[in-house]
Amino acid sequence: MSKTLFDKIWDAHVVQHVEDGPTQLYIDRLYAHEVTSPQAFDTLRDKNIKVFRPDHVIAMPDHNTPSDQQERIDDPVGRKQVETLKANCEEFGIKHFSMGTKDNGIIHVVGPEKALSLPGMTIVCGDSHTSTHGAVGAIAMGIGTSEVAQVLASQCILQSKPKTMRINIEGELPKCTTAKDVALYIMAQMTTSGATGYAVEYAGSAVRNMSMEGRLTLSNLSIEMGSRAGLIAPDETTFAYLKGREYAPKGEEWDKAVAQWKQLYSDPDAVFDKEVTYRAEDIVPRITYGTNPGAGIAIDECIPTTEGMSDSEKEQFLSMLDYMQFEPGQKLEGTPVDYVFLGACTNGRIEDFRAFASVVKGKKKADSIVAWLVPGSWLVRQQIIDEGIDKILEEAGFELRLPSCSSCLAMNPDKVPAGKLAISTSNRNFVGRQGPGARTILASPLVVAASAITGVITDPRKL
Repeated sequence: MSKTLFDKIWDAHVVQHVEDGPTQLYIDRLYAHEVTSPQAFDTLRDKNIKVFRPDHVIAMPDHNTPSDQQERIDDPVGRKQVETLKANCEEFGIKHFSMGTKDNGIIHVVGPEKALSLPGMTIVCGDSHTSTHGAVGAIAMGIGTSEVAQVLASQCILQSKPKTMRINIEGELPKCTTAKDVALYIMAQMTTSGATGYAVEYAGSAVRNMSMEGRLTLSNLSIEMGSRAGLIAPDETTFAYLKGREYAPKGEEWDKAVAQWKQLYSDPDAVFDKEVTYRAEDIVPRITYGTNPGAGIAIDECIPTTEGMSDSEKEQFLSMLDYMQFEPGQKLEGTPVDYVFLGACTNGRIEDFRAFASVVKGKKKADSIVAWLVPGSWLVRQQIIDEGIDKILEEAGFELRLPSCSSCLAMNPDKVPAGKLAISTSNRNFVGRQGPGARTILASPLVVAASAITGVITDPRKL
């Protein structure tokens, strides 16, 4: 019987089906960070249960980690969460990548770059953007704290199988269009609930031509459409990215693994519950204007008007614009910006810094701009230094900061002040996401870089 890629991986991990209930699914890798794991460890302690397979669990702090220095965490709540994670890992025998060490970084950046996330795996973490890891050809899902406890205790989880959707991007992406723009385009077309209840496989020539960094960005944003998971069939690009990395199979084991991974694709006649196709040439650099990632436009378009909206839609739309201090029909290109942020598990990889540097090289940061450039891991930071990107950034007036989730969310010192407008490579522009009262526009590293130079929202194609 023909199967989708998702079906192949899911079926290979089924332990048992619960009658009239969920599936007991075996989990290959659990990632844990400091925010959602403490209660899960407390559950094990209360029930006197050990971690079943500690070698299948990797933990690291990232959300509360400062990006200006990492000698201390001043916030008592954040400090307690980071200290608790370390103590729990020591007690239960779990590998812990401590803050400030070469192994640390954002968990969704470190996992793939160390080849801890591999094709065919089932991967979970108590974080919604776990979907990132699906880019290597895995089923990767965000889970709740009680489910983290399930996996710690049994290496299994109870899950209802989602429906399947394939999103095809066919053709060649135009100049300055990135994977971030593709994701923002899809969300604008489908809305932020368009993939609710589905696991999405990304396919088509434009996806096959993406780098691994681009695929990781695309999969990262799957959750913003309501998807349970987002994955991409592994291919030579995947294998080349993973080969030789720290935890990748070596020697004969590598050859055996690749032979197995080459079987991970949707069969030609596999049937998806839903399938949609978009043309790559229709996708240009994009920005958001509202308070959800689906409220977006091409950078040279205007914000929609209220024409044709129902009363409830109009009310919600105007409320969103009121928070953002924008007007219906307004053109945002040329609007002054206060803060720029390059980083997050969405765009904190080496390719993103190369792209940013390609725009700012030989230019100067606008004096009005506060810029936070934050690598997704210590490995990315070292690559930036090794390639001389740090010198390009410094000469343009930028400071390279230390690995952290940073300004993606308001859980560390990198908070955007109330009322200030930030253009950001992160994944969410919710009310208060980057700080109480902060206003966020989501964009690609190229758009953020161009805006950092001019001080206003700028189309990188025109710079």
